[in-house]
Amino acid sequence: MCVTCGCSDDSEVTITNPQSGKKTLEEHHHHSHDHHSHTHTLEDGQVITHSHHSHTHTLEDGRVITHTHPYETQHQHPHSPSEVTQIHAQMHGTTITLEQNILQKNDLMAAQNRGWFKGRDILALNLVSSPGAGKTTLLTRTLEDLKSEIPISVIEGDQETLNDAEKIGKTGCKVVQINTGKGCHLEAEMIERGYMELDPPPHSVVMIENVGNLVCPALFDLGEQAKVAILSVTEGEDKPIKYPHMFRASEVMILTKIDLLPYVQFDVERCLDYARQVNPKIQIFQVSAVTGVGLSDWYDWLKAQFFPKS
Repeated sequence: MCVTCGCSDDSEVTITNPQSGKKTLEEHHHHSHDHHSHTHTLEDGQVITHSHHSHTHTLEDGRVITHTHPYETQHQHPHSPSEVTQIHAQMHGTTITLEQNILQKNDLMAAQNRGWFKGRDILALNLVSSPGAGKTTLLTRTLEDLKSEIPISVIEGDQETLNDAEKIGKTGCKVVQINTGKGCHLEAEMIERGYMELDPPPHSVVMIENVGNLVCPALFDLGEQAKVAILSVTEGEDKPIKYPHMFRASEVMILTKIDLLPYVQFDVERCLDYARQVNPKIQIFQVSAVTGVGLSDWYDWLKAQFFPKS
């Protein structure tokens, strides 16, 4: 299991170019190595057993904690007795932060991606949302409306199928599909492989449509300039406070499907208030990709990022 989010650590990642038909299948692994086991005895007499690099902590009451330390050497001992006591305390309701940068490899690759985009004057945006919030509908409408003004390419992320890539391809936009298999989010290494296949032109926009998930994509920097969180009125207005990490990490929130407001129970002002509680600096646009209401505000923001004032 992935220590960060619980998704499978061994999944097949497929990168498909719908235009050429080229398909690349790659194994994706989170680092996990078992070398030897050892035990810690807690002050109350309970025993925790775990093994190096991939740790499985087994408490005497049967509960199991699993996590990894992907960058330690075989001979490093990750926990002092006090740290083991902290783990035990966490299991009993005390919140403890274990400062281990398990995302180090991803962050390094994200920095490389950011440099690649910057060197080519490419604006990269990471579109994130729950499944069904309307990312693809909003994206295809954006592509159709702005294709004469801004060159836009798309890296499309889903667990399976080419459905969304095919919808985007119908706009005439260049697109590659990344299927994550059992994975629940895109990672920086996948994005590198995606843009190498996509080959976006200099001075353009790359839209990254992430896998539908409001949890894990908040943790993974892809090298984008900004995250754009998309929330629909068919979801609960409390999403920003239920999933604060995502809305705190996003520069923009787009409230979609506002044409459905007469037919759903959704408190817009409360939703906007929750979003600003979590992130006072977040910019919010209310849009309907079907009727076009509010899209001009979203487009103005996008153009301002693409054509920054000198």
